[in-house]
Order: sequence, then structure tokens, then C-alpha cells
Amino acid sequence: MARSARSRRTTAALAALSLGMLALTACNGDAKDDAAAPGAHATPSATSADKGTSTPSPTSPGGSGSGSSAGSGGGKSSDSPSTPAPSKTASDDGQDGGVGMCETTDLSYNVTVASRPVNHALLTASNKGSDPCLLSANELVITIPGLDGAAGHMGPEGKDWILKPGEKAYAGILFSHADTAGGKSADKVEVALAASESPTTVPINGGPVTVNDSQVTTFFGTAEDALTY
Repeated sequence: MARSARSRRTTAALAALSLGMLALTACNGDAKDDAAAPGAHATPSATSADKGTSTPSPTSPGGSGSGSSAGSGGGKSSDSPSTPAPSKTASDDGQDGGVGMCETTDLSYNVTVASRPVNHALLTASNKGSDPCLLSANELVITIPGLDGAAGHMGPEGKDWILKPGEKAYAGILFSHADTAGGKSADKVEVALAASESPTTVPINGGPVTVNDSQVTTFFGTAEDALTY
């Protein structure tokens, strides 16, 4: 009976020891799981935070407002310097700017025989007044006293232009062609800026010249251009 009781106690003690070991093992496993659990839960949290910071809403009023403001400000700044209006042409100034047409008596004239080309003379017209005037480029009339008719026109047509006080304009006069024989000797020409005006008589410096087929150019800004034709 005593041995039987001891056996039961030993068996009970072993059973209790086994249960304690099982419980300890279970606790250790739970502790390991609990230690790992925060790491697993922390990862989505960090990802969520990163996602929230790196992806701002494109339709947010702040982003839209600052972009629109910068865009409109930049455009306004670049457009604000106004482009200067182009200068008026001589014709516009004559019509709208109050500049009157040059009359024959507004200018002084000089005619000088040119060394080259042959049979040419240079007409220089200067604005002797105190106001600018609009010079009609293609209406120049040159006649030779004692000869019928006015000189024909040669070279390209020009544009009317404003002749300022003291400014000069130039025209080339051809008296005769090299292959034309004969002609009349002349030491003066008559100059008018339009056929409707009375001409002024101008002596030919370096004359007399022989005239048999006279022609004249339009007015130019340089003597070289005037003597090209």
C-alpha cells in the first residue's frame, strides 16, 4: 500500500512537471510571436506615411493657385514691355504728321559736271528752310533753256521722303549718249520739283555741255547712287 501510494505521487509529480514544461514552451512561443508582431505591423505604417508624403494631390488649391499665379505673372511680365511702333514712312508723315510737300523755292540747287560717268552732271538739292518738307522723289522736272520738252526719266522709281533742314538730296542728269552725234550747247538748266511749279534756273558748274538726249534720275540720298544710271 505504501509503495502504491508512492508510485501515484511520483506519477503525479512527473505529470505536473510535464505540464509545466509544456506551458513554458507555449509561453516562449507566444513571446517570440509578440516580439515579431510589431515589426510586421510597423512596415505598412511606414509605407503609408511615405505614400502620403510623396504623393500630394494634384488638384490641391495650393498647388493649382501657385502654378496659375506663377504662370500668369510670368506671361504678364514678358508682355509688359510694349513693342515700339514702327516709324512712319515719309508718305505717312506727309499725310498725317503735318509735314508739307517741298516746293521748288524751299530748296537751293547746284549742278556740277561729273568726271564719271561721261556726259553726266550731279544735281544737289538742299533744304534751305527751317522746317522739314516731304520731297517728291519722282516728280523732278529738268529742262534745258532753248530746247523743247523736259528730260526723260531713267533708273528706278523712288519713294517720297522727308528732307530735314540742311539735308541734301541728289539726282543724276545725263546730257547726251556717247553714240548720239550733234546736239545743243548749254551752260544752265531749269529745275522744278513738279510740272505744276515754276522752274528755277541753275548754272552748270564745269559747263558748257552738249545736250542731245537728256535724262534725269529720281532723288537719292547719296551722290554715288544718283550717278549710277
